Order: sequence, then structure tokens, then C-alpha cells
Amino acid sequence: MAEQSKIKRRTFFAALGGAAAAGVAAKIATQTKLPVAEATPEPEGKGYRLSEHIKKYYRTTTI
Repeated sequence: MAEQSKIKRRTFFAALGGAAAAGVAAKIATQTKLPVAEATPEPEGKGYRLSEHIKKYYRTTTI
């Protein structure tokens, strides 16, 4: 019976540690702030342009 209580205790502490780690990870994830891009003037001519639909696409790719 002593062996069974040790297993239960180990399982309990393992679950407690996992829950604590998950809580810390969730707290850190909600505090992370993404850098805000500064508005730059549109360059004249050909090439890459950061338009509104591209900005929308970038916002949808963030996790």
C-alpha cells in the first residue's frame, strides 16, 4: 500500500507542475506585445508597396 500512495503522490505533483507551467506560459503569452510598424511614405515607382490589403494579410498571420 505504501508503494501505491507514492505513485499517487508523484502523479499529483507531476500534474501540479504541469498545470503551473501551463499557467505561466499562458500569462507570458498574453503579456507579449508585438512591435508597431511606423507609417512610412509610399515610394514612387515600381516595386513592393505596403498597401492596405498587404497590411491586413500581415495582421492575419500573427499568432
